[in-house]
Amino acid sequence: MSMGHCSEQRTGFEVTKDWNGADQFAIRSPRGASVRAEKNFSRSDSSVGLSAQVCLHGGQVVSWRNHRGEELLFSSSKAIFKPPRATRGGIPICFPQFGNCGTLEQHGFARNKIWTIDDEAPPLNYGDNNSNKASVDLLLKPSEDDLKCWPHCFELRLRVSLSMDGDLSLISRVRNVNGKPFSFAFAYHTYLSVSDISEVRIEGLETLDYLDNLSQRERFTEQGDAITFESEVDRVYVGCPGVIAVLDHGKKRTFIVRKEGLPDIVVWNPWEKKSKTMADFGDDEYKQMLCVDAAAVERAITLKPGEEWTGKLELSAVASTNCSDHLDRPGRL
Repeated sequence: MSMGHCSEQRTGFEVTKDWNGADQFAIRSPRGASVRAEKNFSRSDSSVGLSAQVCLHGGQVVSWRNHRGEELLFSSSKAIFKPPRATRGGIPICFPQFGNCGTLEQHGFARNKIWTIDDEAPPLNYGDNNSNKASVDLLLKPSEDDLKCWPHCFELRLRVSLSMDGDLSLISRVRNVNGKPFSFAFAYHTYLSVSDISEVRIEGLETLDYLDNLSQRERFTEQGDAITFESEVDRVYVGCPGVIAVLDHGKKRTFIVRKEGLPDIVVWNPWEKKSKTMADFGDDEYKQMLCVDAAAVERAITLKPGEEWTGKLELSAVASTNCSDHLDRPGRL
C-alpha cells in the first residue's frame, strides 16, 4: 500500500494520507527506525528494517520488526482491521478491565476506541530517556457512551517508542480527573510471534503462584523449572519479577520482557480446540503465537481524584541458545 501522495508537518510528525484517505502519522529515529500511527492498517502495508506500527484504532501496536525486517509480533491471517472490532494480534491495550470479570465488554473498551495524537504530552513525566528513541504519543478520553457504561472521567496516555537498537517500549499513564476514586485493571495483551509453541519456554516465573482461568481462577504454585506448552494455557502469574525471558528454540531467539508498575504476567495460548471457535483466528495459528502480558489483574489499581498511575513495558528480541544467559548483556537481533 502506498504511504500516501500528500504530506504535511505537524508538531514533529509527518502526516500523510494512505490510498483510502486515512490519516497516518510517521516519526523516524536516527537509524531509520520508525513508529507510525494510523487510523487504518493493512497487512500489505509493512516496513522493512527496525520499525513499529501503531493504529489509532485501539492505540494498538500492530507490528514490530527487527533490522532484518522480520516480524516479531503475531497477527492472525483472519484478523479484522476495522473498528469496532479489536485486531487479533499485536499489542491491544486492555482497560479498564481484563477478561470478562466486570460489567464491560471483554478486556474493556480502550482497545475498541479511536485514539488521538497527543500533541501536548509532557515528555518529562514519562521517566524515560527519549534522546535515542523515535516516539509517538496517543491519548484516550471517555466518550459520552463510555461514561454511561463506566462513569469515571480519566485521561489515558500512551507513549510508544522504538530505540536505536530496536527495543520496543510502551508507557501508559492513567489520570483520575474524576470527583471520586475509581479502580481499574490494565494489561498490554502482547501477541509474540514464535516458530512453534512446542519449541517455546518461559523462564523467570518459577515457584510463583498463578490463577488458572481454566479452573475458575483457582490458585496454584508453578512447579516446573520453566513454563512449556502441551495444551491450552490461560494463567495469571502474580507478584512477578520485573524481567522474564521467552525462549524460542526454533528461531534461536529470546524475547526479554521488562515491566514496571505491572505486578502480574498473563500467559495465554488457546491451543487447537479453542482456536476453532474463534472467528478471527486460524485453526492452526495457535502454533505460531504466545501471549505474554504485563498486567495488573489480580488486584485492581485505585486512583484518588487527581492521582496518576504509570505502567511500563519494554520488549527486546535477542539472540539466544537454550538458556537465558543474555538477560544481563543481550546480543540484539
